[in-house]
Amino acid sequence: MAARQNPPRVWQRMLSGRRLDLLDPSPLDVEISDIAHGLARVARWNGQTIGAHAFSVAQHSLVVETVFSHAHPRASADDRLIALLHDAPEYVIGDMISPFKAIVGGDYKKVERRLEEAVLRRFSLPPSLPPDLKTRIKKADGIAAYFEATLLAGFSEAEAGKFFGRPRGFTRDMLTLDPLPATQIQSDFLKRFEALEQQRGKEV
Repeated sequence: MAARQNPPRVWQRMLSGRRLDLLDPSPLDVEISDIAHGLARVARWNGQTIGAHAFSVAQHSLVVETVFSHAHPRASADDRLIALLHDAPEYVIGDMISPFKAIVGGDYKKVERRLEEAVLRRFSLPPSLPPDLKTRIKKADGIAAYFEATLLAGFSEAEAGKFFGRPRGFTRDMLTLDPLPATQIQSDFLKRFEALEQQRGKEV
């Protein structure tokens, strides 16, 4: 008689004490402290960046929100918060580089999308984003990626321009791109989240 096999574990225990199910993530199990802690310790570019510290997804998220807010000064606090949280699922699944995403295919995107919806619902944001907002955040993401690629990850300007487009209206000095310690960027991420939450309260 074959031994019964236990089903694989599909949840992760968070430092907040929450248990997040990757197949059916509940907004009630999403905490901003877990997101900030995780993203501050996930390296962009698979860690292949210069500097004493990894350039984290949390720092990238702050750069993207800075670019988005500069490009769209009249954007609502909701939209700015969505920009800040655009890579939030990576606090659970890590930052998979684009070439590997292309190899893995659809299953990865399904898990990522479920997590994204849970995060957005947790903070009373629309789980399905308007296409125009997605496009604007994607553009801000590309601008951040261009500077990261050329200044931190060893890409030539021609390579980065081909993959991410060339930024217009932005210069390196406008953005915080020196890789910072995880504890510092975790604190910075939480402070920006709290500031946007306060703005959201005023806009209601």
